Amino acid sequence: MIQISNLSKHYGTLAAVDNLNLQVPEGEIFGFLGPNGAGKTTTIRTMMGILKPTSGRILLGQHDVINEAEKAKAICGFIPDRPFIYEKLSGKEFLEFVGRMHRVETARLERRITDLLEHLALTPWQDELVESYSHGMKQRLVVCAALIHEPRILIVDEPMVGLDPKGARTLKDLFRSLAANGTTVFLSTHSISVAEEICHRIGIIQKGRLIACGAMAEIYRETSASNSNLESVFLELTCEAEGEGRSS
Repeated sequence: MIQISNLSKHYGTLAAVDNLNLQVPEGEIFGFLGPNGAGKTTTIRTMMGILKPTSGRILLGQHDVINEAEKAKAICGFIPDRPFIYEKLSGKEFLEFVGRMHRVETARLERRITDLLEHLALTPWQDELVESYSHGMKQRLVVCAALIHEPRILIVDEPMVGLDPKGARTLKDLFRSLAANGTTVFLSTHSISVAEEICHRIGIIQKGRLIACGAMAEIYRETSASNSNLESVFLELTCEAEGEGRSS
């Protein structure tokens, strides 16, 4: 469903993403981990066509992000790390706007808005201006907007920021449900516990390079036997990669 081949993104001499190769199948929740500045957000912005790659190719559902941008984006939902919403619209008006941008038929759009607002606990505030929403409410509204057209691929950048425990639990359950119904979820996060809890596979990126990728058991085998949790594994792998970078 997602295929990234030899992807690189350079800023002058800096390789923000360096020859990245990934495949994520239908119905998988893929966790994308890395320290600050590792290249996670650059990768996601390139996947969404916000940034143009220096080299390489990205296919979303067999559609090339560069050459078939409209088709690729039509099957994707995107939840950015910083929600951007037209704050002079009500929550419901914003979802209507997004749904029309995706050409969702009117009756279907009304059903989707009702269902999503109810599921994300926003129904009581649907007619309030977004400017009055808390950060967590805005984040949940962005989730509604990303799912309004029932995308086959959901790309998520730090979804839990600003959410209380109940909101975070709702979102994790939602991701599981989407994956169970065939949606591919690409989840970039700093939260190792979230990745460990819900992801089928994990990829760890450091200085633009993928340094580990696989199911939890496979990742564990790449480190010392004393490690028994993903946090320890993550720290060992990224520290090793940092040391290799200094010595090269």
